[in-house]
Amino acid sequence: MKDMMVYKNYTGSVHYSDEDWVFFGKVEYIRSLISYEGTDVDSLWQAFEEAVDDYLELCEAEEREPERPFKGSFNVRTGSDLHRRAALVAKDKGIHLNKLVVEALESYLNT
Repeated sequence: MKDMMVYKNYTGSVHYSDEDWVFFGKVEYIRSLISYEGTDVDSLWQAFEEAVDDYLELCEAEEREPERPFKGSFNVRTGSDLHRRAALVAKDKGIHLNKLVVEALESYLNT
């Protein structure tokens, strides 16, 4: 994955500031703002892992569930015509619309 790091199922972005000579990023795909920075690749990785660990420890201390990216569901805005066409194809196949969408995504992503 280009410009991304993964640790404990959290995905972090990687950016570079030429002005400040620093690498920086944030944990993506969650609402909480978890950022980190480093002067080289090793220190960026260490800062990313520490930021994730600190976030998880804070959630545990506050007895709240940490946000998890990619929960397995998301809303898709298709427009009414595509929605209707997909629903009719699902009905013809005898499957739920959700299953049709999952199959279509798997087919698309495996090509």
